[in-house]
Amino acid sequence: MAVVRAGTELDNARGSSGLMCWREFACGWGAAFVNITVTYPIYKMIFRQMLHGVHLNQAFGQIRSEGITFLYRGIFPPLAQKTISLSLMFGVYDGTRRPLVDYCGVNQYAAKSIAGIAAGTVEAVLMPFERVQTLLADATYHQKYRNTHHAFRLIIIEQGFRELYRGLVPILWRNGPSNAMFFVLREEADVRLPKRNTVIRQSTQEFVSGACIGAFISSVFYPINVLKVTMQSRVGGPSESMLAALRQVYNERDRKLRNVYKGVSMNCTRAFFSWGIVNSAYEQLKKVFY
Repeated sequence: MAVVRAGTELDNARGSSGLMCWREFACGWGAAFVNITVTYPIYKMIFRQMLHGVHLNQAFGQIRSEGITFLYRGIFPPLAQKTISLSLMFGVYDGTRRPLVDYCGVNQYAAKSIAGIAAGTVEAVLMPFERVQTLLADATYHQKYRNTHHAFRLIIIEQGFRELYRGLVPILWRNGPSNAMFFVLREEADVRLPKRNTVIRQSTQEFVSGACIGAFISSVFYPINVLKVTMQSRVGGPSESMLAALRQVYNERDRKLRNVYKGVSMNCTRAFFSWGIVNSAYEQLKKVFY
C-alpha cells in the first residue's frame, strides 16, 4: 500500500503542474547529459562498424590512429540532440499518457504504447542533429566539414534544408516502437521488482533494469539503425528507400544476414551502460525535482 500511495502522490505532484510537467522534461535532459558524456567514444566505434562493416579491433584502430583530437569530434550534435530528445521523450510521454488514462479511460498498456509512439514521433523533429552527427563521425568527411556549425551551414547552402532530413523513415520506424517498448517494460520492472532498503541497492537495481531493457531493445532495432546510417552517410543525390538501402547493405556484406548485424555486440554493450545510466540518473533526478 505504501508503494501505491507513493505512486499516487507522485502522479498528483505531476498533475499539479499541468498536462506537460516541466519536471519530466528536466529529468530527461539531465539523464541524457550524463549519458552522452560518458558513452560517446563507444558510440564512435559502433558507428564505424555500422558504416564500414569492420570488426571491433579495426574500428578501434581507426579511431586510435586519428588521435585524441578527433575522439570527441561531433559530440555537440548528439549532446544537443539527446538532451532535448530525452527531455521530449519523458516529458511528452508523461504528458500524453496521463490524459489518456485519467480523462479518456484508455487501457494502461494502450495508453503507454500510444504515448511512447507520440514521444518518438516528436523526437524525430531533432533529426538534423543526428544527420550531422553521422557525417562528422565518418572519416570520409573529416576535411569537408570542420565542425557542427560548418556542417549545418554547408549542407543547407549546397543541398538545401531537406537534406538534413535524409533517412527520416527509418528514424520514425525506430523511435516510436522502441519508445513504446521501453516505457512498457520499464514500468513493468518498476512495479514487479522489489523496493530495496538502501539508496545504493535501489540505484543498482534501477541501473540494471534500465540496462537490460535498453540492451534488448537496441539489439532488436539494430538493423534499422544500420539502414539509417547507410542512408545518412551520403550527401546529395536522390534519397533512397529503406528497401534499397537494405538491398545495398545485404549485397555489400556478402549476402549474409549475420553481416548486417556486425557491431551489434558492441552496440548492445553501449546500450546496456547507456540506458542503465539514463534510467538510474533519471530516477535520481526525479527524487530531486519531486
